[in-house]
Order: sequence, then structure tokens, then C-alpha cells
Amino acid sequence: MRATPFILSFALTIAATATVFAKENRCGWIQNPTPGNYWLDDGEGSWMLMAQGSEQEPLGMENMPDFTTGDFVQTNGYYGYACGCIQAETERSADYGDSFVGRITAIYSVKQLPISQCRGDKALPKPE
Repeated sequence: MRATPFILSFALTIAATATVFAKENRCGWIQNPTPGNYWLDDGEGSWMLMAQGSEQEPLGMENMPDFTTGDFVQTNGYYGYACGCIQAETERSADYGDSFVGRITAIYSVKQLPISQCRGDKALPKPE
């Protein structure tokens, strides 16, 4: 009978861990304004992927497509923004600057969408 609290505690720990690492789909403006800087702006806020000079980059960054081959707005030479969805793991934190809700820690897939889809979404801020 004494094992019951341990089993319950273990089960709750496993459940909490599964929630932390759950995949989620985030859609909005995928921004790459300058080399080494990537973030996603969705209806909840900004999610950092990479910052120039930082050694942190999400697992699966190689899954990011070449957005310039699709519906893409150039704002700085080769750089700019696109509309899309990223299936990812995230980490909420205030440690990434005042304008960021958190960080994307792993990228599983990315789907580029027409710019008009993000422009028509009133929950999204205007891209920079």
C-alpha cells in the first residue's frame, strides 16, 4: 500500500514532462530580417528561433525552407518575411527580451503559406 503515493507521484511527473515537450503548431509571420535572426510572430506574441551572435538554435533548424522560392516579401536584400506554420516545441520565458513570449526549441516541420493568409489574420501584428 505504501507504493501508491510513489506511483501517483511518478505518473504525475511523466504526464507533466509529456506536456512540456508536446508538439504544437504555430502560424504567423516567419521573419528573417538579417543574417542569423529568425523569429515567428503569431497571435500570442513573438517566438525566437535564432539571434545573431547566439549559439542557441532550435533542433531541426535544417527543416526551415528557402522562403524566397515561395510567397516572400524582401525587406533587406535577400532577407525579409513569409507567412507560414511551424510544428515545434516551445519554451515560454521572459528571458529572451521584452518583446518575446518565448523560444522555439525544436522544429519538426514548416509549411509556407500565401502572404495574403497572414495579412487577412487580424490577430497577427504587422510584420517588421
